[in-house]
Amino acid sequence: MDELIKKADINEIAKKGSAIYEKIKTQYEPKELGKFLAIDIDTEKIYLGNSSAVAVEKARQENPGKIFYVVKIGFDVAEMIAQTLLNLEK
Repeated sequence: MDELIKKADINEIAKKGSAIYEKIKTQYEPKELGKFLAIDIDTEKIYLGNSSAVAVEKARQENPGKIFYVVKIGFDVAEMIAQTLLNLEK
């Protein structure tokens, strides 16, 4: 997996994944709020899970060895990072 990550263009995955999520998010917000999507940026196929691990596991069953864009439904990245930092300070 480390070799796969080294070969991946993380910025490109983030850019494409974010654009795909923006197009489809109304299909998942608000009814799936707090769940996770793993997005295949090549096929735009979506995998839904109650956790990021579950979403990615579903995606990897069909595409082993691939890297996916993962997003928490209804939360933007800055908000998630801020919440994580607040939790670390407790």
